[in-house]
Amino acid sequence: MSVLKVIEILGNSTVSFEDAVQKVIDETSKSVKNIKSVYIENMQVTVANNKIAEYRVNTKVCFGILEN
Repeated sequence: MSVLKVIEILGNSTVSFEDAVQKVIDETSKSVKNIKSVYIENMQVTVANNKIAEYRVNTKVCFGILEN
């Protein structure tokens, strides 16, 4: 039996959505071990001077807390 926990993490990047998700994983893995998956709940951009200024992602990070 496995027990998993889900936490909501927000991430951002000036490069891409993929980079924003990778930053979520990199930062979360500093304090959370055994990350299993990341669900992208929502994606947004901010705009400045008619150009994308920042990519934002709302994620749910799933990690194991008990595995047999």
